[in-house]
Amino acid sequence: MAVDEVSSRIDVFLVAENRLLREALARTLNKKTDLRVVAAVPATEQVARQIVESRPHILLLDLAAFSSSASNLVPNAIKDIPSLKVLIIGMSADDTETFLQCVRAGVAGYVLMNASAGDVASAVRSVAHEGAVCPPGLCSVLFSFVARGPGSPKQSAGGVSELTLREQQLVQMIGRGLTNKEIAAKLNISDQTVKNHVHNMLCKLGASDRSGAVRVCREQGLFS
Repeated sequence: MAVDEVSSRIDVFLVAENRLLREALARTLNKKTDLRVVAAVPATEQVARQIVESRPHILLLDLAAFSSSASNLVPNAIKDIPSLKVLIIGMSADDTETFLQCVRAGVAGYVLMNASAGDVASAVRSVAHEGAVCPPGLCSVLFSFVARGPGSPKQSAGGVSELTLREQQLVQMIGRGLTNKEIAAKLNISDQTVKNHVHNMLCKLGASDRSGAVRVCREQGLFS
């Protein structure tokens, strides 16, 4: 391989919980002349140190690995390697709550769960060259999130009075520490319905996450 090809090659550190996915994706990416997988590992306590030692251009995470690391792996990796770009694979177009967690963590790209290996390779290249990858179905969610940021009139416009009775019920259950799955079971509704309620609730309150929604509601007297 020529020297200029080596210098322009994109080094990818792959973290995926599913071994079959991890090995298949690593094999496919390594076949690309401009890509090299420097590591393909599950999320463990050692992975943060391994990332720093490898100094990759791209950190490629599946959603299970992102969730299992409690979302701390990404911001810490970016802090240790400022030039690092992070790409999430396995995103659901309906899971807006997890998508916003990724946004807040500093992720630069998202690939849906039904993406092909070719789609992942293209996304890696785009993110490596300062691009951003966001599925069309999640773009509106991203725009709403930015619009609710500091300085936006919408940030202070929302309030408990705008919530439906169901949304007030949900935020109180969230305040007690219940997960979406636990809430769905208690209310006999689907997980997706809970996620939709949570998304609507965040928009109305001008909150960026669940804890923020609970804080706003507590300040406005919803909790006794």
